[in-house]
Amino acid sequence: MNDHPIQSLNELQTQLQKLPGIGPRSAERVAFHLLRESRDYAAQLAGAILAIKDRIIHCRTCYNLTEVDPCSICSNASRDHGEIWVVEQPKDLLALEATGLIHGVYHVLMGHIAPLEGVGPGDLTIDALLDRVRADNVREVILALNPTIEGDGTALHLQSLLAERDVRVSRPARGLAVGTQLEYATVSMLESAIRGRAPM
Repeated sequence: MNDHPIQSLNELQTQLQKLPGIGPRSAERVAFHLLRESRDYAAQLAGAILAIKDRIIHCRTCYNLTEVDPCSICSNASRDHGEIWVVEQPKDLLALEATGLIHGVYHVLMGHIAPLEGVGPGDLTIDALLDRVRADNVREVILALNPTIEGDGTALHLQSLLAERDVRVSRPARGLAVGTQLEYATVSMLESAIRGRAPM
């Protein structure tokens, strides 16, 4: 697609193409859609984008995305704080929470160990997790990491660190196929994995 002669329209399409899954044609369609919409709509959209940058932070306890710190899950006294579900990213937390089966709390690692990508244990929130296990009388840590090579490697690293502590370590059952990303798993797949979790 050639650059549009109208500079502002061209700039919008250029920015839209930086979004995941948006190629030149999709960017063109979205740009012309926005052009047809009212100025109020454009202002609301721009405001919503700026709001997530201005308001959303990481919970100081679990590192989930939140607008209040601690987040609503960590501050909920009815949750089982002795059960921590460890996930790689906030979107994985949302997928598990959508099942309605988790009564514990979460810990978001903010990634996985990937030496080839330059990501080591020190780049994740592992130390904060270990501090929680020490301080909060945690009974069980469920390593709900993506069933990938990197996820499995991160889980084994965490298992070795947690073996020194008096805590049960488990993983969701392999109702999740190897290579599956949690965010794309169906609720029924996640439900099966959650109910069938086993010790490591």
